Amino acid sequence: MRVFKEVTDPSVLSKRSSIKGKTVREAQKTFRITHVDQIVEAGTYLRVHVHPKRFPRCYDIDWNSRIIAVTESHVVLDKPAGTSVGGTTDNIEESCATFASRALGLTTPLRTTHQIDNCTEGCVVLARTQEYCSIFHRKIREKKVKKLYLALTTAPLPVGIMTHYMRPINIAPRLVSEDFITGWYLCQLEVMECKKVPWPDATVGKAYSIEDCGWPSRDYAYECKIKLLTGRTHQVRAQLAACGAPIVGDSMYMPAAIAQLSSPGLNPFGKCQKEYASDDDKEMAVIEWISQHGMEPSVAIGLQACHISWDDGECCYEARSPWWRCKCNVGSGV
Repeated sequence: MRVFKEVTDPSVLSKRSSIKGKTVREAQKTFRITHVDQIVEAGTYLRVHVHPKRFPRCYDIDWNSRIIAVTESHVVLDKPAGTSVGGTTDNIEESCATFASRALGLTTPLRTTHQIDNCTEGCVVLARTQEYCSIFHRKIREKKVKKLYLALTTAPLPVGIMTHYMRPINIAPRLVSEDFITGWYLCQLEVMECKKVPWPDATVGKAYSIEDCGWPSRDYAYECKIKLLTGRTHQVRAQLAACGAPIVGDSMYMPAAIAQLSSPGLNPFGKCQKEYASDDDKEMAVIEWISQHGMEPSVAIGLQACHISWDDGECCYEARSPWWRCKCNVGSGV
């Protein structure tokens, strides 16, 4: 940080040719080097990612088969699980936006309009222009975009609206509480239907690297159709796990749900939460609860963004059947 402040000091920036036509604030913004012939001024602060997060599954996908629709303004993609929508800070190459652009032969790269988790599959809208990207962002803010999910859960869920409040810390795992807590974000979803289905076939599970998280009963799972009413990161995963019905293969949230089965008071924000003598005791309980969670899944979990629509249904798109209904393998380009 000391070096960054030195090289971005206004007195230093003012001597560079790149400052012309820009405010100091604009000149201090970071940017990506994306071309081999791009010039970088002497003294520029550089950050090099020598061990970027990789997404090897991008190379196994038949991307043309994942395109749902192509219009003048946008492209709708059936995102494969185990891939990033728009890339990460250290890897924008291995992303859905990049590979879909290449598959379609586009000279202008597609732009990300919204996100779904890397381990989630399903409908994603990519903008063809910056103008439409802004238009779609506005539709989301104005709650004009309808999103439906299919979730394969380990236990049944009651039909109806589910409400939680999410801790406002941008770090996984996301903690949720059924009780209102000042400053925490409202999370709401509606379980529209829930039906009993067979637990995923072992061959399909292996093909998608579905992790065995130790759930005690694996004869049946439950396929739930969910309408997202608010859009928080990990919202569906965190809310369902908090209700004792974690998503199949969710190696982050399922271990904590299993731990809570054997020790109901373990979750300091759960139904059986304990009374704590002090704030320090409560904080220690929170740290212990976080430690019960696992790592992010490597490829897929039982979650699909199955439907997306906007403009009162004028634009309406559906994903293919979710992976748990398929008799296929990853290597075939699914």
